[in-house]
This record gives sequence, structure tokens and C-alpha cells, in this order.
Amino acid sequence: MTRKLRLAATLALGLLLALCLAWELWLAPLRPGGSFLALKALPLILPFAGIFKGKRYTFQWSSLLILAYLAEGATRAWSDTGLSRQLAFAEIALSAAFFAAVVAYARLTRAAA
Repeated sequence: MTRKLRLAATLALGLLLALCLAWELWLAPLRPGGSFLALKALPLILPFAGIFKGKRYTFQWSSLLILAYLAEGATRAWSDTGLSRQLAFAEIALSAAFFAAVVAYARLTRAAA
């Protein structure tokens, strides 16, 4: 079960990273040609290795990091229109999936810690 949760978390994190970059550079940037808001993807790189390796501590602290992306997605789903709104809903879904996977992984590995 922990292997599946680790895979789900890695997949959700990778897809969220790709979504953030594509959104702000090509799909629906704030300014034509891309914007510096693409830098929001950088913090997502930090937990990637620990999530991939199954380090419990990384699962714990990244559950707090991802809440910023969930909040940004909710804010932009409320305020944006068109493609940007759809991308915001995708950000919400990926953030929620990642959060659920990391919390479940941290709970399952609690006894072994």
C-alpha cells in the first residue's frame, strides 16, 4: 500500500510541476510570452527526491507546502476565466491528490518511525 501511495504522490507532484510550468509559460500566462509566475514551480522541485525515495519526513513537510498550491488554485478558479480557470481546477485536483497521498503515507508509516 505504501508503494502505491508513494507512486501516487510522485505522479501528482510531477504532474503539478508540469502544469505550473505549462500554465505560466505557454497555455495561459498572465503576459503574452510567459511570466515570472512560472517560478512558482521551483518549490515543487525540493520534495521530489524525498517523495520518490519514500522519506517519511519529506512526506510530512511537503503536506504543508502543497497547501499554498491548493490555495492558489482555489483563488484563481474563483477569479480567472476561460482556460486559466480550467487549469486552476486541475491545480486543485492535483494538489488535493498529492495531499491525500502524503497524509495517508505518513499515517501508514507512523508505527514504523
